[in-house]
Amino acid sequence: MPGMGNSLRAAALLAFVVLSILLSLLISSVQQFGARVSHFSNATLPGDEEKLASLRGALIYQLNERRKEIIPLLLPEDGDENGLSEETRRSSRAQDPILDYNLWNEITLGSRKAHLDEMGCDSLVDMQAVEILGSGYTKLVVKVNLAGGQPVALKLVNEQGIDMGKCLEDFKDPQGCRELVSSKLQKEIVLLQRLKHPNVIKLKGHCAGGQGGGGEGGRVTVILEQGNPLQMIQLLQSPWEDRFRVCLDLVRLLHFLSQSPLGSVALLDFQPRQFVTVSGELKLTDLDDASAEETACQSDTDCTLEFPHRNFTLPCSARGVCEGLNEKRNIYNAYRYFFTYLLPHQAPPGLTHLVDHIMNSTGELKADINQTLEAFEHILLLYKSGLHLDNLPPSVVKDYTVMRGMGTSGNVEYRCWPSYSQQGCVLSVHSAKEAAYICNSHSQCNSFTLTGQKTWTGE
Repeated sequence: MPGMGNSLRAAALLAFVVLSILLSLLISSVQQFGARVSHFSNATLPGDEEKLASLRGALIYQLNERRKEIIPLLLPEDGDENGLSEETRRSSRAQDPILDYNLWNEITLGSRKAHLDEMGCDSLVDMQAVEILGSGYTKLVVKVNLAGGQPVALKLVNEQGIDMGKCLEDFKDPQGCRELVSSKLQKEIVLLQRLKHPNVIKLKGHCAGGQGGGGEGGRVTVILEQGNPLQMIQLLQSPWEDRFRVCLDLVRLLHFLSQSPLGSVALLDFQPRQFVTVSGELKLTDLDDASAEETACQSDTDCTLEFPHRNFTLPCSARGVCEGLNEKRNIYNAYRYFFTYLLPHQAPPGLTHLVDHIMNSTGELKADINQTLEAFEHILLLYKSGLHLDNLPPSVVKDYTVMRGMGTSGNVEYRCWPSYSQQGCVLSVHSAKEAAYICNSHSQCNSFTLTGQKTWTGE
């Protein structure tokens, strides 16, 4: 069967790619793993059967708990023509989710691939590994070029990660542990499908080891668009316009998450490392720790948001859940990880009072996400229109002579910070009047050139 052959070939290639890039992380290929499982089974002594059965039962319980987390995410809203059949939905609601293995197999074996994404195992044939982008407790992220040259990012189980090691220590079952650890990738596949947004990384496809009836079960690979890891140190040295863009993208994402198809979604592991940039646009790339669960409460004291230096108490609603807790958690994390470092420094003078308002309202959780997004969009409007420059005197350019078609003269080593170029002082401006104002404020500047190059705002 051609489909089965391609799936097996792709699975083998995945193992080879990771082995060839980082031998210390992945030390077994598909064939070696199968041999290890066989050896493990044959080495079992009769006296150990009861202990192994107990361990296996505990592992199955953990697998079922992970399935119970994912199955509600698989159920589409009414009217979703691309979702599960009505018969499957009725079946999943009528049965205990623990026993609903048919529904589980739809994601683990890839029968929903046509609905979820475009690429499958066949797309990974003849790919070329480029570099390791990152590794963590659970996952390994590898940059590869597909056969046609298209770069993508692959997420795989980190064979030598802490999660895999702890599972093997606890349960002594390599394949079962791979399935358990892979559940985070499976959850992420579903979340990426349900939470489509310009500021969420695009799911291009996935490859499950058991697709087509062949391959090794438990092996899951997520295929994503290629992004660049967010470098905060580099971003801190970027012009204010670029730093503002990152914060604006983040607020737009949090606004979407507050009213997503799954309800209000909290990012429980909210760190800059969970984001990448694609052509300058911020995108969330790690969703396995996203949660749409609402916190139950009996009084306001049950609704406390605790951070290292601040605590906030939110109201307990009449429904018995903490009102707006997920949204507020996201806002404050955006404030402490992004806004604090990126927004205030070198903001245009005409916008500093608006930036200060955002810092105060988010730092004290006085504004909801709708108000926060409105404040950001207002700043963007003023910045793009140049209205924030109205107070600059027209006479600021009177000491300059226009020389069309000519570049700047003088000391070419003159640099400023932040700048779009390390070889000179390259800034974005709305007009010649703003450029003259900036040049007047720099003692080394005696001329400037306006180019046709545009930034993302049109400056």
